[in-house]
Amino acid sequence: MSLDSQMAIYSAALILATLVMGSNAAGISIYWGQNGNEGTLAQTCATGNYEYVNIAFLWTFGNGRTPRMDLAGHCDPYSNGCTKLTADIESCQRKGIKVMLSIGGGIGSYSLSSKQDAQQVATYLWDNFLGGKSSGIRPLGNASLDGIDFDIEAGGSQHWDDLARYLSAYSTQGKKVYLTAAPQCPYPDAWLGGALQTGLFDYVWVQFYNNPPCQYSANISSLEDSWKQWTSDIPASKIFLGLPAASAAAGSGFIPVTDLVSKVLPVIKSSPKYGGVMLWSKYYDDQSGYSAAIKKDV
Repeated sequence: MSLDSQMAIYSAALILATLVMGSNAAGISIYWGQNGNEGTLAQTCATGNYEYVNIAFLWTFGNGRTPRMDLAGHCDPYSNGCTKLTADIESCQRKGIKVMLSIGGGIGSYSLSSKQDAQQVATYLWDNFLGGKSSGIRPLGNASLDGIDFDIEAGGSQHWDDLARYLSAYSTQGKKVYLTAAPQCPYPDAWLGGALQTGLFDYVWVQFYNNPPCQYSANISSLEDSWKQWTSDIPASKIFLGLPAASAAAGSGFIPVTDLVSKVLPVIKSSPKYGGVMLWSKYYDDQSGYSAAIKKDV
């Protein structure tokens, strides 16, 4: 074998190894969209701090409701003011950042009444935010988002598994539809417990805040026990530690940077399903600098 051939094989192996390592690397997921003072979506991605951005929220849908989204002070989707986000979304994606649409939220009007209803919602999401085509103007313009984030905190527990199946089925039409979820840490989640057992979710960022029984405290054992249950029982590719980015971002559950780096991450990173950290939200991260402080340790 010639030296050139050996070098070519070595280079190919190095590239493959880099891709594999990159695909398994941990990262930070952030929620953007609920405060007009948190910077643009393009600016969010330009920080270099995040691997995933969840656009929040589509907060009304299902059971005959007209779908509605709210992006706080960023833009008005009902006057076609958010179509300009196409350029931002595509800018993020060129950087390798996955951009999701988060549906639900803590304050919203949503539920699924039947399997057929779930199919109709999936069709709406595909046509208006993912790889489909809409007869009207798409709320965020023509950009195709990477997937859908289930931040379901109301609306009952029925048919979220059906919605996941219908959305996942669109992956056969070319671009993969990523599915993510943000359940509460008490196990199983009251709303998404059934859906998460489908094995269709790629990333699950568990909310280890506003939930004293399983969030961090002076004794890490409660969080550690909960983490072990989530990583052993949920058939997802990666599980993330969901945290508030500042003490003001949640009622409880904030972990100081020093405690996260020295006490929590060393315990949970041993799991092969460890995916990284999710933060609520970009606005609070701007105030605290939390993501920048933990980036190298995640």
